Order: sequence, then structure tokens, then C-alpha cells
Amino acid sequence: MKSPSSALALGGALLTVLGAPAQTPGDPANGKVLFQQSCALCHATTLGPGNQPISGQGPSLVGVVGRGAASLANFNYSKALRDSGLTWDAATLDRFLTAPSVAVPGTLMPIPVPVADSRRDIVAFLSTLAAPAASTAEAPAPAQAGDPNDWRGDFPGRKHVVDLSKLPAPYATASSGNGPKTVDRPAGAALSVLPGFTVREFVTGLKGPRLMRTAPNGDIFIAETSQGRVRVLRAADGAGAPSENVVFADGLTGPFGIAFYPNAGVPAWVYVANQDSVVRFPYQAGDLKARGAAQVVVPVLAPHNNGGHSTRDVAFSPDGRRMFISDGSGSNVAEGLSRKSPGEIRSWEAEHGRGAIWGAETNRADILVTDPEGKAPLHTFATGIRNGVGLAVNPTTGDLWVSTNERDELGDDLVPDYITRVKEGGFYGWPWYYMGNHEDPRHAGVRPDLAGVAIVPDVPEQSHSASLEMTFYTATSGVAAFPEEYRGDAFVALHGSWNRSSRTGYKVVRARLRDGVPTGEYDDFLVGFVVDNRSVWGRPVGVTVARDGALLVSDDGGGVIWRISYAAAP
Repeated sequence: MKSPSSALALGGALLTVLGAPAQTPGDPANGKVLFQQSCALCHATTLGPGNQPISGQGPSLVGVVGRGAASLANFNYSKALRDSGLTWDAATLDRFLTAPSVAVPGTLMPIPVPVADSRRDIVAFLSTLAAPAASTAEAPAPAQAGDPNDWRGDFPGRKHVVDLSKLPAPYATASSGNGPKTVDRPAGAALSVLPGFTVREFVTGLKGPRLMRTAPNGDIFIAETSQGRVRVLRAADGAGAPSENVVFADGLTGPFGIAFYPNAGVPAWVYVANQDSVVRFPYQAGDLKARGAAQVVVPVLAPHNNGGHSTRDVAFSPDGRRMFISDGSGSNVAEGLSRKSPGEIRSWEAEHGRGAIWGAETNRADILVTDPEGKAPLHTFATGIRNGVGLAVNPTTGDLWVSTNERDELGDDLVPDYITRVKEGGFYGWPWYYMGNHEDPRHAGVRPDLAGVAIVPDVPEQSHSASLEMTFYTATSGVAAFPEEYRGDAFVALHGSWNRSSRTGYKVVRARLRDGVPTGEYDDFLVGFVVDNRSVWGRPVGVTVARDGALLVSDDGGGVIWRISYAAAP
């Protein structure tokens, strides 16, 4: 390994060749730290078997300097980046990191690096990553023969229970970079649901539709996160397509969560969770356009919120007095986290909550809480929730629930994702423990005081499924309403794996509850998006119940909203 001084010299020399001013070279050592904090969650900087670049949620950055944009064969780039014609050098990387969507309109890269010194240091670090000597030609994705948990065994009604007593040891299998290639819908490809249900396209041509929420009047609000906007749809009960499809508000920063307030009675506001803030728009039932400018309610969610997981959700307590906000981690497993003494930990937790993490992860991997006006000090409601993408309040019990992406790189079957009730003051493990008292080997022995403290989630899901939005089925009537047995159960969108050699997820599942209490089981409900172990043609994100009882599912891979209805046999 090169020393920081020699790495600095190399980075400075490369940047001089690439046109950066010689008198202000970046610091690759600091750039590496910044990269680990803000970029390593998605982008690998090591090589795999056969000297192949490893792609994760984003493409490998080994050898990126001097490489043409979107030129690796083993990653599914956006069309915008493929058509950009860019070659990555110091100038283009700096311009892209300054404002990705300005440099390449339509890119799926959501996170800018706004500070010039930070960009220079990150580019200096990337300049030290030599391109592999071997060919980067696409290698076929490996698959486990007879894997009982992959996409080939999915069918509507298939039951799943993740037995936590049978979890494998960490690294029992290699960590895979098996990101999906999203393709056009193949001829004859169809989605599958149980008999009596029908699934059809409801809206097409959207740009990355993600979280959805149903307004009290029945309108459907959708976050088009990558486009910085919220869209609203209106459809008559039973209609196969909306009569209105307009942008409600734009100019937002990575919008995801949407909530209506007051949450009982007639709402006066639409709240939107941006990447690092919560804003609200004045609202009257039936508004198709925001009737005023966004008002900032929470200006800053976390001190360091410019990298890593970028989705934030927002929900209100049943009494309307508290506003909950989810904020995912900036990293996979808090790599490079500084150490604190036992006394420092006690002092930190007294202010931030049991198991709360610090440094670049302060206020992240948490559920945060304040009041609907944002006046109460923002503090942790629950900690150790790596990426709580979707929040939902059970209308029967009033419990707050979260849908969570767990950590990666421990093998094909670690760590299970989950949905769970969230207990106030609860600690759910990240980054030191998982699924209760399983210690993460990457932090072995670091927090013995937390042994046995982490709460076991209610409904573990197949590892790497990528659990996103969830909703409770509440319809009691309507032309598309599901049978009574579905009432009170939860529907969860599984976006699909990238860190598993044999693909899993890419479906909507039904989690069973009995009198508001989860049984720990979930069933496949909507399947069929996977083509093979390399390719998929859709990726579910959002789920919401329409006024007529239909379940709507957003697919950000295909830009489609799907409508699932039920009709009893005559």
C-alpha cells in the first residue's frame, strides 16, 4: 500500500497531466476518507475474480480516470450517461460531481459534492485507482444451483418465513456484485397474481416513479425523485387510467416521502421529505398544483447528508402531535468509524439515544422525530435502522412501522432486510449487530455494551431483497376491493438484489398480521419482473391503496404504475 505522501504525489502528478492546477493538487488520502463516507455505499474501488471490476448499486470506479462514461460492460447505465460522450478526466469529474443532473440531464446519480476542495480530493483519490490489466468484458453472473430463495421459485401465494436460528456465518459465500441490467419488457412477459386478481398498466412514461401516497380525496401523489418533482394523478373509481396526470410541485431536492397534514380530517398541507430537509405546501383537497411556495419545516436533517442513502420518508403520529422522519445511513457499515471511550459513549447516548452512531453518520440510520411545525428539537425516536426507506402507521393499532434495507457484503444470505414495528427508544443493531445479537465481524468487540440490546425485527425478509415502501390494506369497499382476509395486512415493495449471486426480490409481497400483530410470515403477491439472473424489466418501489380498493405499484425500472384489482368469480 502506498503511503499518504506517495499517494499524494501520484494524485498530484496525474491531476497535473489531466489539466488541474499543479499548485493545488488534491489530497488522495483525504479523498479516500470522503469517498468512504459518501460514495463507497454504491461504488466499488476493488477488483473481483479474474481482475473484473465489481459493480454494486453503482458502477466500479477502478480505472475511471481516462475511461469513457458508461463504458463498462457489466453495469446497467442510464441512457443519459450512455449518450453523454464524456471521457472521465479531472475536469469532467469535477463538473459532474458539482451537479450531476446539470452535467448529464437524466442521470440516475443523485448526489452532488458541492464543496470544491472535497471534489478535488475525491478526484485525486480516484486518480490513484489504476485500470485493471485484464479485459473488462462482461462475465456471466453466477447463480447458485437450486437456490430455494431466488427468483426462480417465486409464485403468487408462496409463503416465506426467515428462520433467524439458521442464518449462515458471515462470509459463508462470497459477496457478489450482481447489479441488474434493466431491459425493455420482453415480448410475452407478464406479471403474475393470484386467481381473482388482475394486474394492468395504469400509467406509463413516468420518469423514475418512486414513493406513492393516496390523498384523502383519492388523488395519487407520486415522487419522481430523480426529476426533483411530485406528480399527482386523478382517476374515477374503477378507471383503467387517470383522467389527470400533472406535476404538483418541482424544483425539489431528491423528494421521496409524502404525507398529508392534519392526518385526520381535512388536510391543509402536503409535506415532502427532501434528501436533507422537510418542506410543506399549502393544500386544499383537489389541488392539482401547489397553491404556494414550499415552506421549510426542517431545514437540516443531519450534519452530513450529502452521500449514501438518499431517500427520506415522513409520517405523523395518530394524534398528529409528532412527525417522524427516516434518514438512512451514509455508508454500508460505518467503515472507518472513529472510536469513543466508554465515558464518551455514555455522554453521546445521553443526548442522541441508545446505540446512536456519531461522526459522519450523526442523525443517520435513525428514525428522527419533531413536531409538525419543526419547532421541537429534532432528536432520535429509534436508532440502528440502516436504511429505513418506507414509513407507515398502522391505522388499527397506531404503531409506527419501517421497511428497511440491511447491510451488504457478508454473503448471499446475510443480512435479512425487514419490516418491523418501531419502538420509541429502540435500537435495531446497525452497524454493530444484526437480527438481535449477531455481531457484525467488521466491528467485532467494539461495542460489547450493546450485546443483547438490539431488537429483533418483526418480519425478516430474504437477504438483499431491498425492501422499500410499505402500506397497510385498509379498503373495506370499492369496485376493486380485495377480499376481507386482506384487510389489515401489509404490502411491501421489494426493489430487488444487487449483492446476491442469485437474484432475489423484484416483487410485491404481503406480510400477514393478526389483530395488528405480525406473524413473521410473508407471501409473494406480484411477481414476474425478472428475465434471468442478469436482466430484469421492472423494479417495484411504491405501494398505495386507491380509493376504489385497487393496489397501485410504482415501477421505477419501467416508468410504470401498475393497478391490481380484485373481482369475485360470478
